[in-house]
Amino acid sequence: MMCFEEMIVVLLVLIVTPAGTQSADRSVTFENSSYCASKGSSVELGCSYSYPAGDVIRKTAWYKGQLKDGRWSRVALSLLSSYQNRSEYRGDQQRSCTLAIHHLQESDTGHYYFRFDTDAYGWRSKASTHLLVTELKARVFPQRVRVGDHVTLQCQADCGLSSTVWFKEGQRVTQTEFQARAEDAGEYACAAEGQEAAQSQSESLDVQHSPFNVSVEASPAGVLTVGRNVTLTCVSVANPAAGRYAWFKVVSRSQLQVGSGQVLRLPSVDASDAGLYFCQAWNRLGENNSTVLLLTVGANNITRFILLTGIAVKASILLLLTLVFIWVWTTTMKTGDQSTSETREEKRCRTRRRNIDKHSDTLLNETESMWCMTLITVTGSSSRSSVSGFMSVCLLMWNCWFFSVQV
Repeated sequence: MMCFEEMIVVLLVLIVTPAGTQSADRSVTFENSSYCASKGSSVELGCSYSYPAGDVIRKTAWYKGQLKDGRWSRVALSLLSSYQNRSEYRGDQQRSCTLAIHHLQESDTGHYYFRFDTDAYGWRSKASTHLLVTELKARVFPQRVRVGDHVTLQCQADCGLSSTVWFKEGQRVTQTEFQARAEDAGEYACAAEGQEAAQSQSESLDVQHSPFNVSVEASPAGVLTVGRNVTLTCVSVANPAAGRYAWFKVVSRSQLQVGSGQVLRLPSVDASDAGLYFCQAWNRLGENNSTVLLLTVGANNITRFILLTGIAVKASILLLLTLVFIWVWTTTMKTGDQSTSETREEKRCRTRRRNIDKHSDTLLNETESMWCMTLITVTGSSSRSSVSGFMSVCLLMWNCWFFSVQV
């Protein structure tokens, strides 16, 4: 009877022993009964085990439960090729039996078991930990909006994830609800926080708007020579793309339409084509004008040579006029000094004539008078000649300057 009672006690102990625990001193405990992770990420299955003091652990192994031919069996992960280079035992030969699985696949979903062996016995967990691998789905609501519309980002999974993060074309996004702007258009993806490398398939956001950043590009750029061909292109950022264009030229504070289409071609330009140009771009949401482009038309090589020659001639004439002016000024100053000297001589002559008239004979008086008159005449003629010469030089300078300006 005593043996029968002991057997009953042993059976009762086994019945009330918790799952995963085989005896009071031999057990396997999982931190969580289930895990949920996103496809492509990594997961760590927390695990610990215990055994009697003095036993030596010789072997540890993880298993995955599989249903084969209607029977449930456990297969060692080391025998499954799909887990090679992806499973990592992070436990030890003492207490920890944690397992990590990387680059998760949907086929990794299932029940996992642990076993350890000593010199005397082998022990395996009856309980298991379950892993669910889910594929994240990024959802953008709505996918097509206009500037200013409300947008919501949602990351969906088959199980609850503690937290998710969002990316727009590889860049982190902090807001999952926002008012759409043109620059918000693009591809969005989500991932579980801490597993940012395993992102979901992306979903696009289409933000429609009227044309903006409208500008004019000229080819060739810079100053154009007479006779060259030039092409003006109207460039804009628009969604949908601009479908209609118009070209304008600013003429006397008014706008003159000079063409249509995205490209304006000006063949064999001349000076009349120079001026300010701008374009206007339309789509079904609106229109906008470009910035103004200044088109400059310069002379060709022959005209440029003539202009350079004219500039050289003008510079030479200006230098010559400067030298002539200096010479005339110097001569005038000398003439003025001579005129002053001759005026004094004339006064002495007149005084002398009055004295002669009183004391000399008639012939001598006539001789002296003729000498004095000649002196006065020569002096006056010299003064008038100097003034006339100065005026002639000034007239010459004016004519030369006028000619140089006309050139």
